[in-house]
Amino acid sequence: MGFLFQCQASCSQTKARAGVWNTPHGCVETPRFMPVGTLATVKGLTPEQLESAGSQMILANTFHLHIQPGEGIIQKAGGLHQFMNWRGPILTDSGGFQVFSLSQIRELNETGVTFRSPRDGRMIELTPEKSMEIQNALGADVIMAFDECPPAGVSKAEILAATERTYRWLKRCVKAHQRPSEQALFGIVQGGVYPDLRKDAAQSLVDLDLPGYAIGGVSVGEEPKLIHEIVRFTAPLLPEEKPRYLMGVGTYREMVEAIAAGIDLFDCVIPTRLGRHGTALVKGERWNLKNARFKEDFLPMDESCPCYTCQNFSRAYLNHLVRSQEMLGYILLSLHNVTELIRFTQNIREAIMKDCFLEKFGHWLSSH
Repeated sequence: MGFLFQCQASCSQTKARAGVWNTPHGCVETPRFMPVGTLATVKGLTPEQLESAGSQMILANTFHLHIQPGEGIIQKAGGLHQFMNWRGPILTDSGGFQVFSLSQIRELNETGVTFRSPRDGRMIELTPEKSMEIQNALGADVIMAFDECPPAGVSKAEILAATERTYRWLKRCVKAHQRPSEQALFGIVQGGVYPDLRKDAAQSLVDLDLPGYAIGGVSVGEEPKLIHEIVRFTAPLLPEEKPRYLMGVGTYREMVEAIAAGIDLFDCVIPTRLGRHGTALVKGERWNLKNARFKEDFLPMDESCPCYTCQNFSRAYLNHLVRSQEMLGYILLSLHNVTELIRFTQNIREAIMKDCFLEKFGHWLSSH
């Protein structure tokens, strides 16, 4: 079976699709939101809670795990799945985005990137080969190519240079990848907000016939309208028989827009980050549980939500926990938020299967 992706249904009015994707650690039903577990942990949640939330695939971070505890320790533990006791599929990013965010303390050239560890100040060199070596040791089901992610607002010439370098680095990743039968290497389409650069980048990646493709560089500071246009333009350029992953996106509207363009997979830190700040995602809205209006509200946060939080606790209790800065409050909100975004993509999947995607989710689309 390998990494077989099968499209099960398509929307008759948009490019939305529902599929199932086979990986060594189980199937992923798409479209699907993937929680982010940066340091081999989705902040505040146990693997059992993640499973109860409907998580099928989660992320971990190459850059952070290389710095602490080091891929050698994780490899000795039997790989990421064993180390963190997660039975389902895992995706590791390449470290490229973190290096981009460290622009003040890095030096970038054709070989790779040299930077100071934000943890202990030592010099670290990350290259396409090193990224592959780390990710091969971590043992995730999906590993990402090392790319250069330019920030929004730089010149077209700089975006072009970064996009071309990303392609050269991808070819080095393909060559260095030691476990292709066990780990699917995804290429990343860069190109900023320029359709011509996106088109050329997508074509050159497709020619390499990779197991899957990602669209990168769309959550680095651009206007949402531009993001939607770029995703709408780029997604159809990628092969129909391979999974398509939009990196770093996880709000309701952005996911619906992307699914309508033919995207299958998403990841974002939003649900746990909001949870740690006392905010809940409820039926498309953001609720600040610190607000006085919840003090004497003894209803569940969302009666229709099957999560442990909504089934067992009131808004008043959550308000009390958040106001008291109790850890349990942040855990319960994180669990609900992860469940909410996964349920949201599951509901979209069901709507695509019944061909009523536009009818049920069209109100999220800017074109409707």
